[in-house]
Amino acid sequence: MRNKQLLLFGAAALACALLGLILIGLRGRPKGLPFLAEEQPAPKAAEAKTPAAAAAGGENPWRNEPAREPAVAGRFYPGDKAALTDMLQGFLDKAGGERVERLRGLVCPHAGYEYSGQTAAFSYKQAQGRDYRTVIVMAPSHHSLFEGAYIAPVCGYKTPLGLVPLSPLAAKLAAQAPFKSQPPFQMARPTRAARPDQFEHALEVQVPFLQHVLKDFTLVPIVFGEVEPAAVAKALLPFLDEQTLVVASSDLSHFHTDVEARALDSACIKAICDLDAESLREQEACGKAPILALVELARQKGWKTRLLDSRNSSAVTGDKSNVVGYSAIAFFERGGAAMGSSSANGKGAPNGVGAANGKGGRFNADERQWMLKLARNTLNEVVGRRNMPQIAEKEAPETLRADGACFVTLTIGGDLRGCIGHIVAVEPLYKAVADNARSAAVEDYRFNPVQPEELKKIHIEISVLSKPEPLAFSSPEDLLKKLQPNKDGVVLKVGGRGATFLPQVWEKLPDKVDFLNHLSQKAGMPAAAWREPGTQVSIYHVEAFEEERN
Repeated sequence: MRNKQLLLFGAAALACALLGLILIGLRGRPKGLPFLAEEQPAPKAAEAKTPAAAAAGGENPWRNEPAREPAVAGRFYPGDKAALTDMLQGFLDKAGGERVERLRGLVCPHAGYEYSGQTAAFSYKQAQGRDYRTVIVMAPSHHSLFEGAYIAPVCGYKTPLGLVPLSPLAAKLAAQAPFKSQPPFQMARPTRAARPDQFEHALEVQVPFLQHVLKDFTLVPIVFGEVEPAAVAKALLPFLDEQTLVVASSDLSHFHTDVEARALDSACIKAICDLDAESLREQEACGKAPILALVELARQKGWKTRLLDSRNSSAVTGDKSNVVGYSAIAFFERGGAAMGSSSANGKGAPNGVGAANGKGGRFNADERQWMLKLARNTLNEVVGRRNMPQIAEKEAPETLRADGACFVTLTIGGDLRGCIGHIVAVEPLYKAVADNARSAAVEDYRFNPVQPEELKKIHIEISVLSKPEPLAFSSPEDLLKKLQPNKDGVVLKVGGRGATFLPQVWEKLPDKVDFLNHLSQKAGMPAAAWREPGTQVSIYHVEAFEEERN
């Protein structure tokens, strides 16, 4: 059994390390703006300490131990401080997307920065400038087999950017199951390693990003051995607070063709974003155990998820025959992001609820055309050049500078290719159009990211939403009577779950019962859940317009 484990373990180690160590090294470092330190928020007034704050306070009992030295600097990322800072800032400058509030966790890749650094930047851009005092990084082991989850007894972690001290919480956790800080370990490679973390790149590569985006924090570094992720989550749960960030380090599928990898990675990303631990256990990801622990924390804490970026190594190497997949995913508390920042259409997006040159509505033909051109330009830049265009407020028509909610729908030949948006206004409408165009192209977990060769085939439709209004009803039958097909967009909430369909979906699902059944299922509930007591429904209307069809 042990030999079999070592063989499987060696394959996983080779898979995750190969890009950083064997392929082509660090070539062509992106140049960015000089790093500017973020101001730290003012200290809070004294208050009763939470278990997390109490554990994080005091001194690290390992403070006199040697620091963990960088093992992959110069290979997975630049060993020179200036070059590393330049590279990190270059990645962050290109990372866009809507900023979530109350960020609690991240999934980040761990290949060499040349390959996965841009995807990681989408995650760490979310953390930039926030007031985290403790960061828990969970990583898989590529070099040793052992039972439990290992925390190194060191004073801190060194990188070319300096020393990150260990949190006092690290020693506290190491003294209890399922954690450990002492042998036995069975080392696979390099044989000179004395501890599981000594040459572990999956944890180390997260630290420079954290140093770059956070001003002052302490680290809890956890390397997973043979351990049940739920046990790790249970032990961490009492120590989580608003000043604690949890990072799960993982790449996705390894060494498949581009087509195969996209299918595998989409399934894995969907399982993560749905917090579906059972499905996730069947997916391919080298850091599956750390992700499962984060998913369990999210389920216990009621966190939500958002896909920030996904791609594979072919975006850098051009080789689609043998790729490794990466994703960036945010975990946040409910209420911490725009309500309904998710897909809104059913299986397809119907045509013609208003054209760009249509009459009537809130916006004139020029304003509609401006928004469609903005969405198209964003799509071309994000997909074709991996760059999020920046629009100055003065460039937008005045009517589009006010906060507004919208969805952007992408179709190819009438079939849905992506649809993302907000139900309530969280930013100026022109920004919402650009952000949702990008998200529909690369963040709708139901689909692989849009590829450059698809751009000419894609058709864009924009739906600008009115403010959702609660719909009063006395029974399921009364609800059916009050709904207006082809006019009402519907927001359904039952307990802690919810989903929405745009008015356009009525064309695909004209029967009211069928419409609500599908909407319930979209929210992850049984089809008849909308009939349950306590169900809440809000309705909204849209002004929809689309590109002219060739």
